[in-house]
Amino acid sequence: MTAPGEPAPARTGGPATGTAGPGIVVTGATGAVGRHVARLLAQRAGARHSLFVRDPGKAAALGLPGPAVRGDYTDPESLRRALDGADAVFVVTANPLRPQDDERVLAAARAGGVRHAVKLSWCGVADPGADDLVARWNRRSEELLRDSGLSWTVLRIRTPMSNALAWAPSIRDRGVVRAFGGAARTACVDPRDVAAAAVAALTDPRHAGRTYALAGPEALSPREQTGVLAEVLGRPLVFEEVAEEEARAGWSRRYGERIAEALVSGARRRAGGAAAACDDGTLARLLGRRPRTFGEWATDHVREFV
Repeated sequence: MTAPGEPAPARTGGPATGTAGPGIVVTGATGAVGRHVARLLAQRAGARHSLFVRDPGKAAALGLPGPAVRGDYTDPESLRRALDGADAVFVVTANPLRPQDDERVLAAARAGGVRHAVKLSWCGVADPGADDLVARWNRRSEELLRDSGLSWTVLRIRTPMSNALAWAPSIRDRGVVRAFGGAARTACVDPRDVAAAAVAALTDPRHAGRTYALAGPEALSPREQTGVLAEVLGRPLVFEEVAEEEARAGWSRRYGERIAEALVSGARRRAGGAAAACDDGTLARLLGRRPRTFGEWATDHVREFV
């Protein structure tokens, strides 16, 4: 494995290049990163891409460019239709209770003649102290990709800055942010920067066979993010710490007990500094510029909080 961010040699069977651009299927296209991947691909002259979505209406409401193919990871036939004849696929799966989703995507990609897959993963995979459900699922998903026979790139990311949008209702209504682990710093990353790195990996063969860790330029805690949001919004905000049991109960109601326990475990590791390492230059080299700060992200999303 060569060092992240260093020039890589072109590989036979990697992402297609040329004036027409590769045919790229974007899974998770309505998600925090996938929507920006779709928009960036649409800006590339001659590029061809399509969106694999459960709800084409949601993709249309978001104004996402590109034809939308309706499907679901539990429907192998829909995956076959979406991936047949494509050059590359952006792989985003989201349910650690359904590890077979990655297997189905990769099987359909092989059958459809796809040459290159870019997988969105998680920086916690590299943390030897992370042994919860989510960590094991991401590790297994990466192994499946590397063993798939496809050319591949893995993008491991820190917490997306867009997770702060979950605070928008309480900010609008009461000027309050409530979170578990208010002092735990994370080098959160702008989804738009992750998307730009994904497009580079999808279209440039030099990134084949690479695993990149993508983090933001500063480590901030939820309490510190609240301060940044208050400054950007020009109004005082109050941070309220959520107790572990309350956080666990809320996650259990939303995701089930097994995932809730994994999220609590992850929060404990963050409290110990496991997610505080900032961009080591990898993301900056992929972007050709410095990654965006949380303040810049917040400024660009003010309307979501007012």
